Order: sequence, then structure tokens, then C-alpha cells
Amino acid sequence: MENLANFFDRINNMVGNTVRWCALVMVLLQFSIVVLRYVFGISFIFLNEGVLYLHSALFMLGAGYTLLVNGHVRVDIFYAKMQTRRKAGIDVFGHLFFLFPSMILLLYWSWPTVQISWSIWEGPISVGGIPASFLLKSLIPGFCVLILAQGIACLFRDLLRLQEKTA
Repeated sequence: MENLANFFDRINNMVGNTVRWCALVMVLLQFSIVVLRYVFGISFIFLNEGVLYLHSALFMLGAGYTLLVNGHVRVDIFYAKMQTRRKAGIDVFGHLFFLFPSMILLLYWSWPTVQISWSIWEGPISVGGIPASFLLKSLIPGFCVLILAQGIACLFRDLLRLQEKTA
């Protein structure tokens, strides 16, 4: 279990370290858009969509990494004061009854749309935009798979914590 958890950790760590560069590129692109618009009076729809694509990639593909580093929002009024085994039990319940079912449903319901989008090589969102909506839609199943993989890694670690004997 630990080896598989480490494997999923490495995948999400690699993806997270790659997509974090989207933030820098997005800021530079947005700065360029503002300079072009307000200094030169020029606007390009594909540049604006580029910011959208980068933003989407950053958040959708970076979600698994955020789960890896425990960066998701947690309402921990009681959780923070609990013992490790009790936290692990709550996390196991959350993964099994909330995280996994929601990701599987999202993957199931989004897949036909993504498949159709790829089959017709769906074009830009707006006239003059990036002619690759199929790539944007592909982020949804990518998000689901990365979250599921990291969720499995977290579940395995929580199960191992539940098996540990308290001193």
C-alpha cells in the first residue's frame, strides 16, 4: 500500500511542479494583454483565452498536488484537536463517501462531452480564440483522475494510521 501511495504522490508532485509555472506565464500574459490594450490599443481574443486556459490548467491539474500537501480548505473546528487515529478515521470516511463518489460521478458525466469534443476537434470558445476547446474540456477528467489517485494515496496512509497501535 505504501509503495502505491508513494507512486501516486510522485505523479501529483510532478504534475504540481509542472503546472505551477502556469501561474507565472498567466501573470506575464495578462500583463502583456493590459499593455497591448491600454498602451497600443490592440486586443487579441486568443490571448484572453490563453489566460483562461492557463488558469484552468493550473487549478484543475494542480488540485491533486494541493491534496498531496494538505492545502485544501478544511473546516476543522473539532478536527484540529483530535488524535491522529480519529483524524484518520474521519478522513477514511470522507474519502470513501464524499471524495471518491463525487469524482467518479464527475468523471462519468463529463466523459461523453470530452469524447465528443475530441471527435469533432471542437474549435474556439469565441471567434478568433484558441481552436482547442477539446483540450480545455479534457482538464475535467484529468482533474478527476489526479484527485482520485491522490485520494487513494491518502486513503492508504489513513488506513495504515488506523492500524498503528497507540503507545
